[in-house]
Amino acid sequence: MHKPNDKDNSSGFVPYIPASKSMAEMTAFAIVLGIVLAVVFAAANAYLGLKIGLTVSASIPAAVISLGVLRGIFRRKSILENNIVQTMTTAGEAVAAGAIFTLPALYMWNHIPSMATISFIVLVGGFLGVAMMVPLRRLLIVNEHATLPYPEGTACAEVLMSGDTGGKSAKMVVYGFLIGGAVKAMGDGFKWFRTEIESTVFRFKNAVVGMDIFPALLGVGYIIGPRIAGQMLAGGVLAWLVLIPVIGFIGAGSEAIVIPSESPIGVLDAWGIWSDYIRYIGAGAVAAGGLITLVKTLPMLFGSLSATLRGLQKKDSHKVTLQRTDYDIPGIWVFTMIAVLIIIIAFAPLTDVGIIGALAIAIFGFLFVTVASRIVGLVGSSSSPVSGMTIATLLIVTFVFKMTGMTGMNGMIASLTVGAIVCVALAVSGDISQDLKTGYLVGGTPWKQQVAMMIGVLVSGLVIGFILSVLNESYGLGSEDLPAPKAVLMRIIVEGIMAGNLPWDLIFIGAASAVVFELLGLNSLTVAVGVYLPIHVSTPIMVGGLVRWFIEKMSHKNEEQLKSRIETGTLLASGLIAGESLIGVIIAVLIWMNVDIPGSTLIENNWLPLLVFLIVTMILTWGSLASKKTTVTK
Repeated sequence: MHKPNDKDNSSGFVPYIPASKSMAEMTAFAIVLGIVLAVVFAAANAYLGLKIGLTVSASIPAAVISLGVLRGIFRRKSILENNIVQTMTTAGEAVAAGAIFTLPALYMWNHIPSMATISFIVLVGGFLGVAMMVPLRRLLIVNEHATLPYPEGTACAEVLMSGDTGGKSAKMVVYGFLIGGAVKAMGDGFKWFRTEIESTVFRFKNAVVGMDIFPALLGVGYIIGPRIAGQMLAGGVLAWLVLIPVIGFIGAGSEAIVIPSESPIGVLDAWGIWSDYIRYIGAGAVAAGGLITLVKTLPMLFGSLSATLRGLQKKDSHKVTLQRTDYDIPGIWVFTMIAVLIIIIAFAPLTDVGIIGALAIAIFGFLFVTVASRIVGLVGSSSSPVSGMTIATLLIVTFVFKMTGMTGMNGMIASLTVGAIVCVALAVSGDISQDLKTGYLVGGTPWKQQVAMMIGVLVSGLVIGFILSVLNESYGLGSEDLPAPKAVLMRIIVEGIMAGNLPWDLIFIGAASAVVFELLGLNSLTVAVGVYLPIHVSTPIMVGGLVRWFIEKMSHKNEEQLKSRIETGTLLASGLIAGESLIGVIIAVLIWMNVDIPGSTLIENNWLPLLVFLIVTMILTWGSLASKKTTVTK
């Protein structure tokens, strides 16, 4: 890899493929494969995000699959084609994230949106995210190349530039895909065994421990690592081994009904207490955690905004001829697109947010897209406070709608629609920022990447409505199967402002808990998600984190070997996530089509699913350790 500096291409930086060299880039091969992977990762991340409130980056798995298919099967040698494929794929991931963090709230209000409405919301948000990022590329990616590392984008560029091993690496994704899909099919498809194991604690009333034996959760834990997984489990332990037993102990034998429950505490089991009380505490904690994350980034937010505005005001003292690697979509087209989209949003009957909603989208969209594009350059997409910025948008917009007389269900739907469009725009802008950094390092053509991202947004946006509708009819959005934690949070915020009939004491208990987590030096949002979700979700994630910790311990003396093993394990874990998630979507489609799915589980004991999970865990561990790239330590 060429040593980077803080100058743009015209001033000395030479990418992997220099501007003077032309290669196949946005070809039919790349577009078709990119479309397929965009849909695959949109479906996988939609399912995963609804399950645990987190999504995973698609760029590196997409780059590896692209290398394996285009280079390994079709013998095509262009790294720029592979870059286009990963760019389109991340659009699917970003669109899914923005949609599932907000739109399921509409289903929970029994206001089932049409597929056209969902597609419209997602498409305008996605296109705004791309368009608003285009004018910032030269400033953030080129001029600040040395100061904004864009960690995922740089890592993806490294994978692409070591593409001669792409075929072998792609096999790890395929192996994980097959294993994750097989376990999901056997457990939730054919119902050969249970996919959830649970046990009470001896002489500890209402204390429950359990685990969902899903390979995807194991993979998530491996990717996020032991520290984040441990904090998430800490939230689960607090909820299921502290708060639930305390509530059960205080209410034991009481016949009094404490709102919001409709039953006396004395008759509720652990799941009943979790459903009626803990979920509100968890929602308050998640909301406060998101806002705390946003507040912590305020100095960076204001600094980013002022630096970006200063950069946009600067004029070059002399006109230069742009090279291939400097061409963006022309500014006139970009600003025309933004203006047209805002006008369409203002008057479109599909959303009915009016001029106020459209102006809010324009203002918050530009403000937060600018911030998100810079923040992901510093801390990566996974640490970007998208939830916090969406919550801030919802709080302000809902108050504005209420003050202007748009109240009730119409006001709640309009507020959530504005929040959803902004959320999608933020997710997409963060991802295309990483993609453009990858392209800058490998020598891609910016305007082609920007067009590729729009194609990915278009395809993903057209299918995400169908995916959400099928998952809702098959599992129920907001149910135990797909709790949709982020969307529940957005629903609670909008309902609370509009109607004011929420159990605010429980919400405030959760918010105060988030402050405590932060004072303890923990990531309040991560622990809060653990409080909100059943401990059954956090446990397998922690196991994945422990596998990652074990691999790091076994390899810490050899940095090259450590990097290789972590990369191999990440690809295998990504395959587990994609395989299980896609089979979950396929099962949902079959249920939606009224295909006869077994209703009862063949083997009811806990030992068989635990054995299956342990086997998958051993495969992940062995697969990571078996990486053959080694160097001799000096």
